[in-house]
Amino acid sequence: MKQTVFLETPVNFSFRHTVYAHGWCDLRPFNLDEKNWRLSYVFADPAGAVSPAVISDAGGKLKIELLGTKVDKKKLLRDVRHILRIDEPLDEFYDLTRGEERLAWIAAANAGRLLRSPTVFEDLVKTICTTNCSWALTKNMVANLVESLGEESSGGDRAFPTPQAMASVPAGFFRDEIRAGYRSPYFAELAESVASGKLDPEEWLHSDLPTSELKKEIKKVKGVGDYAAENLLKLLGRYDGLALDSWLRSQFYKKHNKEKTCSDKKIEKHYKKFGEWKGLAIWCDMTERWFDGKL
Repeated sequence: MKQTVFLETPVNFSFRHTVYAHGWCDLRPFNLDEKNWRLSYVFADPAGAVSPAVISDAGGKLKIELLGTKVDKKKLLRDVRHILRIDEPLDEFYDLTRGEERLAWIAAANAGRLLRSPTVFEDLVKTICTTNCSWALTKNMVANLVESLGEESSGGDRAFPTPQAMASVPAGFFRDEIRAGYRSPYFAELAESVASGKLDPEEWLHSDLPTSELKKEIKKVKGVGDYAAENLLKLLGRYDGLALDSWLRSQFYKKHNKEKTCSDKKIEKHYKKFGEWKGLAIWCDMTERWFDGKL
């Protein structure tokens, strides 16, 4: 039985720019229907209920079609607000970028929100899946995790695996079935730590620590270096770091350095004026072309 609920959005919210601004829309259990601009996700709650939902823009509102009957609607609406960053204040960022001709499009398009997962744990696992490999391999690893360990809905859709589900298998499972390579023992250790309560990544969302200190805490997770920590920090709403990887560097070289390599210090200097927003500024700058012909 299908249920439909609606969620109000602020005036400076763009559904399409939020969904398409980050590669997570390519990673299960997300699925993006670009033709009709409908974002699907398989939600799960602590009681074990798995509920696929389809989200679409309804002109100042989000239309959410629930495909499962056993669902905590209040939690689902909180999750939708979270993954689409509906409550994230971006006025300061918009004021800064309006003053730069090349970045004025961001505020004009109500861009800047980056799609994320309902939990920090899922974002952390997915971020580790992006390190030292192609995007195709990242997609495969995430799909394998969902298919192998995700809870299944009555319709056959699977949610992202819980820490407990990931902790129930040995490191060899991640190597042989998930094809996670060197990440395999990291996933096993991370899952055990979260499942046992030794680590709670969700606390990072509301941490009072300065970003530099929080970054150190995140880097204590094996498999997380500077890039992964700064990428995750962006999903926590902290944009102090650039999260430079080979792709971001190559895009900067093409757009701002006549396709010639340069030092990271030069890249940092280029975005220094944006202060604590520089990580979001470089991301929007380097992904602007993603929206060509899409919106």
